[in-house]
Amino acid sequence: MNPSIKPFVESFVDQEKLPSEYFDTVERWFLPLLDDLLVQISRHEGTYVIGISGCQGSGKSTLASLLVMLLNKSLGLRCVNLSIDDFYLTWQERQALAESVHPLLATRGVPGTHDVSLAIKTIRALTQPGSVAIPRFDKAIDDRFPNTQWPIVQGPLDVIVLEGWCLAIDAQDDEVLTDPVNPLETDEDANGIWRRYVNAAIKDQYHALYELVDYLVMLKAPDFDRVYEWRQTQENKLAESDNAAAGETRIMSPGELQRFIQHYERITRHGLETLPGKADVVFQLTDRQTIAGKI
Repeated sequence: MNPSIKPFVESFVDQEKLPSEYFDTVERWFLPLLDDLLVQISRHEGTYVIGISGCQGSGKSTLASLLVMLLNKSLGLRCVNLSIDDFYLTWQERQALAESVHPLLATRGVPGTHDVSLAIKTIRALTQPGSVAIPRFDKAIDDRFPNTQWPIVQGPLDVIVLEGWCLAIDAQDDEVLTDPVNPLETDEDANGIWRRYVNAAIKDQYHALYELVDYLVMLKAPDFDRVYEWRQTQENKLAESDNAAAGETRIMSPGELQRFIQHYERITRHGLETLPGKADVVFQLTDRQTIAGKI
């Protein structure tokens, strides 16, 4: 590892409270990725958008933060990390969808519950000179932070890293939507209104966002069953946190978590099958969330 980069990586691993093995992951997999990205950035005019797609618990947020840190601190590039989670519709907007379209749209997460136009507007603004407010979503209250609390970034940026669990996943063929994939769809979306709305949202809105991505990284889970296990691990860590002890964080029971994950199942499974063919690089993950290899 380049001696000039090593201190930044060591500090990152320490600050993020990552296992010591993550340092080896950075050296073996992510620094070569950084080298490739730098070549692509050098050939690109204007702001370069890196997308990171991966299911819950795959490590996409950590990778996004790592890349932004390395690009900024060690190379001096102006960059920012955006999460598709920060562009969720407000609580009130989702309640309106739940009443007018389908009750399941009250739950944030699936396509159709994001303000895609705001995401596109924000990314485009960051490619131009001027001050840009970056939306932030507070999952503790299931709503956006007030606009006055959004961080301000000065454009134009050299690089934007956009991460999201459904990023770049295409819509399914309509006939595939007929059969439910889990009890949630069987019991709460028997007529398919919710899943057809979600699928139509991908077709009608999300492709314009996906097209802004210049380079796509996929963190590929071994299978969908791992998603629940990894999300349960996150929930366990939350339960042990200071915020949980103070009553500031609500912890889901195993049954609640099982139902919650079912909202994501159809699209996650579809992405595991189709996204490797679209991504510029695919990191195959093990059951332990480490990298087994590059596809």
